[in-house]
Amino acid sequence: MNMLIEQITQALTALREQKPLVVNITNYVVMNNTANALLAIGASPIMAHSKQEMAEMMSFAGALVVNIGTLDSAWAERMTYAVEQANLHNKVVVLDPVGCGACQLRTNTSRQIAQLANKLIIRGNASEIIALAGEQPQSKGVDALDSSDAALSAASFLVNEYGASVVISGETDYIVTKLQTVKLNNGHSMMPCVTGMGCTLSALTGAFAAVGDDSGLAATAVLGVVGEIAAEQTRGPGSLQMTLLDELYQLDENTLAQRLKLNIVE
Repeated sequence: MNMLIEQITQALTALREQKPLVVNITNYVVMNNTANALLAIGASPIMAHSKQEMAEMMSFAGALVVNIGTLDSAWAERMTYAVEQANLHNKVVVLDPVGCGACQLRTNTSRQIAQLANKLIIRGNASEIIALAGEQPQSKGVDALDSSDAALSAASFLVNEYGASVVISGETDYIVTKLQTVKLNNGHSMMPCVTGMGCTLSALTGAFAAVGDDSGLAATAVLGVVGEIAAEQTRGPGSLQMTLLDELYQLDENTLAQRLKLNIVE
């Protein structure tokens, strides 16, 4: 346990020292939120969508985040090309399969990207993870109605199917890898009332992947802790969003280590 906590705090230190560039092909709803979160934690975001610049961009970026929230055929083509370039340069791809299971376009596109990526982290809510694995989710649009526990078998399937690490985010967060499953109980019930909180986690996952954490654990731990701290100081979702950015900026390794609630499931 102590070794895991040390790995998480060391990842935070490394991120702030290296300030990695993270390429985000993400949705219109969250571009500002996720860019600000990356800046606050110490990374460098670029919200790049043009196919013409992607080959050059991925040659020097630290990681690629692909978020299908506002998907269409043009974006799907750009995403595929970006993943090919990430593969070429041995970069981690973080897939956020927003609304996977809500319709065939989202489900098929998510599976195509997962199949294509060589180094993959999948970050989704329980219903998205279940749908991506080919099971029947309970969802309403992009919102999950399944519990995180219900997605554990689906996550294990995705780990084996795609050679991926899987982050299930929700009231309880799970990080599922080939080696182990880690359970995190930080965060706050107010966080789902802010749009794009999962997207923020995906962006942070890309930043930590760029400095060596290819599991998604450090990002999930950080966002859970800062969300918890921010919720203690705010009255509602509007101020939570602003305070969360402040807490990302202020977070230190000791606070992170002291507040973490995690254990190894297997």
